[in-house]
Amino acid sequence: MKIIDFTHGYITEANALAIVNYEEEQNHVPALPYINSIPDLSEFADNGLGVAAFDNDKMVGFLCCYKPFDNAFGISGVRGVFSPMGGNAAVPENRAKIYAAMYQAAGEKWARAGAVSHAVCLYAHDKKAQEQFFRYGFGLRCVDAIRGMEEIAAPVCEGYIFEEIVAEEHISVYSFVEIFNRPFLASPTFMVRPFLTETAFLDGVRSDRFFTAKKDGVIVAFVSISNAGETFICNTPKYIHADGAFCLPEHRGKGVMQGLLSYTVNTLKTDGYTEAGTDFESINPAACGFWLKYFTAYTHSVVRRIDDNILKVTKLFLEDEK
Repeated sequence: MKIIDFTHGYITEANALAIVNYEEEQNHVPALPYINSIPDLSEFADNGLGVAAFDNDKMVGFLCCYKPFDNAFGISGVRGVFSPMGGNAAVPENRAKIYAAMYQAAGEKWARAGAVSHAVCLYAHDKKAQEQFFRYGFGLRCVDAIRGMEEIAAPVCEGYIFEEIVAEEHISVYSFVEIFNRPFLASPTFMVRPFLTETAFLDGVRSDRFFTAKKDGVIVAFVSISNAGETFICNTPKYIHADGAFCLPEHRGKGVMQGLLSYTVNTLKTDGYTEAGTDFESINPAACGFWLKYFTAYTHSVVRRIDDNILKVTKLFLEDEK
């Protein structure tokens, strides 16, 4: 096996291999929609940060990433790279060995580009690939999950009204932002989410839909729905994305969120959608506990933070080479 730079000449083979890997996951998660192509891989060939693995003349894997970006995971001063779903793949035989060799080569490129946060999106049921990345110091960080529009059995919640609110009422959800973000600060999540002004919040949810639970005319819980998501299946025409859910603490344990999600799914099904997805941090126990009751994970994004000092050492090596 040899590892070489990923170039435009390998895009067709990589596309076919990525589709095969997607179909493998689809066998585990039937709710995943049918696809016959993945997003164009040209930008990965252009940025020079990807690699391909070959066994004789056959491509057996590729590992690419977007160009480096600053403030990875909201951490000031940290530059990161991310290999998205469809940005990497490998044949089943010797998959762990292939990914090990590819990351060794790609990781060096990423570090030389100044990236100390390395993130790779893997399929949730691809245990061989995940185990190999865990050996190389990666940990699980983000999850994408999906469900079909099957009805969710929910208890009757007397005194609560479920409804979709109009755009003019979106501002009423803004009061939830601070209390929604507060648990992210605590252990084990340890995330500082950016403060949003009312204007910034409304701009960000301009095209979103909000489904709410009301008690005595006051919103006590919501589910937000958008057309945006983290993986390429979000571009399929009958897919919709749940990008937030929250219930005031005093109304929890009464079946309110279960009932609200059931109402949301039924409404979206009536609107013609056939799949609903979501994404969340695996380090957030509340999110894992809620979403994985009703959705099935299909990706696990793993992340590694390498020693920042390697950038200084690498720079010295590069200067010595000159």
